[in-house]
Amino acid sequence: MFKNPHNIANNTTLTMERAEEELEKRSKFLKSLIKNKKTIEQQEQHQHFNNNNVKIRACDMPLTLQNHAFRCARHLLDSMPPKKLHTKRLALTLKKEFDSTYGPAWHCIVGTSFGSYVTHSVGGFLYFSIDKVHILLFKTTVEPLDHS
Repeated sequence: MFKNPHNIANNTTLTMERAEEELEKRSKFLKSLIKNKKTIEQQEQHQHFNNNNVKIRACDMPLTLQNHAFRCARHLLDSMPPKKLHTKRLALTLKKEFDSTYGPAWHCIVGTSFGSYVTHSVGGFLYFSIDKVHILLFKTTVEPLDHS
């Protein structure tokens, strides 16, 4: 039996077009699922912030690192005696935690009133407050010294 090559080509083109349409529909569906999931996560994060009196003042940091900083700071503040804020201990502990987890060189400033102007690595800056305590956590690049 002889098959017309023109019909085969037309069928192949139709099949490819249908496959492309199906892929496009699935891609749109997956994108909408991802968008919905991100929206839910942001709402949960916002609720978590409100429950812990966390306010983000300025940020250039991935969400996972932000959450790490919030949890560490909240834990440290909760472990301190009431009305006895140890700003140096809080700053040192956060700095060491981030240095050991994410590599050097992290810097941390903690207080109820301070000014700052810093340069930071991309993705390594978080300025937030918990209760009445303000925390500035940022990363800088470390370059080896040239001993020549």
